[in-house]
Amino acid sequence: MAHSYETGRLDLPFVGICSFGKYPIQLDWDNLHADFAILGAPFDGGTQWRAGTRFGPRAIREASTLFAFGHAGAYDHEDDVTYLADCRIVDVGDADIIHTNTDQSHANIEVGVRKILQAGAVPVVLGGDHSINIPCIRAFSEQAPMHLIQIDAHLDFVDERHGVRHGHGNPMRRAAEQPYITGLTQLGIRNVSSTARDGYEAARAMGSDILSVRQCRALGVAAVLERIPAGGRYYLSIDIDAFDPSIAPGTGTPSHGGFSYYEVLELLAGLAKRGNVAGIDLVETAPDYDPSGITAILAAQILLNLIGRIAANKK
Repeated sequence: MAHSYETGRLDLPFVGICSFGKYPIQLDWDNLHADFAILGAPFDGGTQWRAGTRFGPRAIREASTLFAFGHAGAYDHEDDVTYLADCRIVDVGDADIIHTNTDQSHANIEVGVRKILQAGAVPVVLGGDHSINIPCIRAFSEQAPMHLIQIDAHLDFVDERHGVRHGHGNPMRRAAEQPYITGLTQLGIRNVSSTARDGYEAARAMGSDILSVRQCRALGVAAVLERIPAGGRYYLSIDIDAFDPSIAPGTGTPSHGGFSYYEVLELLAGLAKRGNVAGIDLVETAPDYDPSGITAILAAQILLNLIGRIAANKK
């Protein structure tokens, strides 16, 4: 029997256009009416080893349709809260990326984030490699001060290497230089790393608190949260390689010994209660290294849960 369109379409996850969570697409950046706006930043020109994160935004959007059944929000029986029920989310498409041109690509990402901020929405930026955090942070230059929380395997605090200052090893150093970044909390940093000892010393001297996965586990989520200034504005930068590669193989620089899903979710849920999350980026998803697609699904799932908790706590 044919479906009657008079009662509305079923629109199952595998049908239709892959906007983030199948939320409305709004490509007119001067006409944004939303609480959260999803912006793709498919730039991987800052990558030092395996490229491919230019396909991250597309993969995360496709994966996010798994969670788009058209129900009125997402009920969480543990919290007894229906998340995502009445917050306005739009997908604003991608910033224009120009191959091999870091400066112009970054400038175009910054324009997109500034447009979202001007509309009063929270930018949620899908990377791309971690260098895209640099224009994201720049876009906040006229906003109130904020504390940067990075969840990552790598410190990303290189000042300059072979003349490179805006690659994916530099973003936290560039952020720390900004007067409106009041401090950094860097969580998950571990193992054979991209930053030498002097980078750790420089980070701490510039106001950074650095904890490995094992240190976070020893402290527990509540104690980790206590180290982050309460009641502040937060910018959150999540590198998918913060998670263990057993659950997130699709990334350019996997590092064993990473976080589990619930460790990060509980941390993010606590942050949403502790202060005001003003901006988010999630970077380094490289789908070509993950035939199963679980990395992109993880990225989509963590973002939808995070958005839901931020919205619930603002209410």
